[in-house]
Amino acid sequence: MFWSKFFIPTVKETPHDAVVPSHVLMIRAGMLRQTVAGAYAYLPLGYRVLQKVTAIIREEMNRAGGIELNMPAMHPIELWEETGRVETMGSTLIHLPDQPWRRGTVLGPTHEEIVTDIARAYINSYKQLPINLFQIQTKFRDEHRPKSGVLRTREFLMKDAYSFDTDKAGLDTSYTKMYEAYCRIFGRCGLPYIAVEADSGPIGGDASHEFMVRTDAGEDYLVRAEDGSYAANVERAEMLPIADAGCDAQNEISEVHTPNVTSIEQVSKLLGCKPEQMIKTIIFQHDDGLLVALVRGDHEVNEAKLRRMSQVSGLAAATPEQIEKLTGADVGFAGPVKLEARVIVDQAVTVMHNAITGANKSEHHITGVNPGRDFEIKETGDIRYAVEGDSAPNGSPLIFEKCIEIGHVFKLGTKYSDAMKATFLDQNGSAKSFVMGCYGIGANRIVAAAIESSHDESGIIWPIRIAPFSVLICALDHRDENVMATATKLHDALEASGVDVLLDDRDARPGHKFKDADLIGVPVRVTVGKRGLGDGIVEIKSRSSDEVAKVAPDAAVGHVDRLISSLAPSA
Repeated sequence: MFWSKFFIPTVKETPHDAVVPSHVLMIRAGMLRQTVAGAYAYLPLGYRVLQKVTAIIREEMNRAGGIELNMPAMHPIELWEETGRVETMGSTLIHLPDQPWRRGTVLGPTHEEIVTDIARAYINSYKQLPINLFQIQTKFRDEHRPKSGVLRTREFLMKDAYSFDTDKAGLDTSYTKMYEAYCRIFGRCGLPYIAVEADSGPIGGDASHEFMVRTDAGEDYLVRAEDGSYAANVERAEMLPIADAGCDAQNEISEVHTPNVTSIEQVSKLLGCKPEQMIKTIIFQHDDGLLVALVRGDHEVNEAKLRRMSQVSGLAAATPEQIEKLTGADVGFAGPVKLEARVIVDQAVTVMHNAITGANKSEHHITGVNPGRDFEIKETGDIRYAVEGDSAPNGSPLIFEKCIEIGHVFKLGTKYSDAMKATFLDQNGSAKSFVMGCYGIGANRIVAAAIESSHDESGIIWPIRIAPFSVLICALDHRDENVMATATKLHDALEASGVDVLLDDRDARPGHKFKDADLIGVPVRVTVGKRGLGDGIVEIKSRSSDEVAKVAPDAAVGHVDRLISSLAPSA
């Protein structure tokens, strides 16, 4: 490919609305153009990268036994109503109400309902199982604040796969195959990924893992043990229980007037205590009533953990009216003492002594509260987020790192098949629900994560397997016949050997060509110039290194092939 005949609209200026490196560099390298908030056109250079990513995904899914299909982006809402996910997905689900024929449709952010409907229509015997169906498809979500380029969008490209098995043992096997396939995919894409335990969120299921790339541009956090023994996302992270420091004497409860203060910070300042000396009382509503969660004042309730422990559905923050009716006080003065409700107590609260909490009386708190003495502990466990200073279950200190999620695998079990009455006949002729798993990869996010993890002040440094071109030949003297003849000969020889090669044949200054070369990040650069040819050499350089090899033109193809091989991760 010749640069003059391709389309690479590089720009010098940083876009005003681009903040994270991947967004900045994709725009500047002529890979991307925003068409509307949350939706982008991939220009030819960017689309080449995306195609290489999807090719790797498709190869590894086929290798793992996946069967490709294509499902529609437009879904009948009745299927989502069968599983109850219209409410679960909430405002992120895009409804299409403007025409009568569209009023019963939504745009799919995921395809569990569609694929389960397909399975129940065509798979009726255990003899047809196991099966794993996958697609690479555009998805939609009503993201309220799209930002960070392709990291948070309303329209995005995903690979999603769905396994159907006869039992849990089969699901475990399918899950392992997908987990291993994901490791191969991200490894081939050259990403420094880490797999962590994760919460399943609105997708559901009883086990899941996220694949993360650590970067300051990420909006998620992973938590890992310093000794490398444990890693999880923040929703799932478990901690070593906090030890009971003991107490010399338990104080008596005392009521304190606290006018016009409702937050932990305000009360701490007024009473001269630390937030960790307070008990925070958070009230939730759910489908069957109210639920109270107690955490230490410097901790936050982890709703994912609370939902798992309580086994309630429809968990959400209680309204001010519900809080006032339960406590008899204004919002901000709730406490566990003499509170008639189901209460789940975080482990850290159970080892507190002489604590301060709301008095269930407006403008009042109480001091000297001792769990177990002043209120009964019926249910306790880990229902909070990990914080700095916590330790992993084995005692190793926890480290917190920002990251980008690039993939997620779930063990769904029978959540969807039960809800949609999707069954097969087992060996005994009995109807059984499919045991399912689902497995998602954000193709756009792989592209962004590769840039976030590998760039410098000059531009992108692409991993070799997903680079738009593997080799860039810079012809420095456009009008010199020998330079162009040598550059073209190298281009043709590399192309004939199966190498993606781009020849910069533009009539431009060497400095401009070198800057563009660094910006678009092609892994190997071959420089052909009049002066170099006069000395009998061309220069070959890796984008990730400052070393320059000077070789004879006839030896350049072999040198480039060896350099490409050294840059490629093992499959």
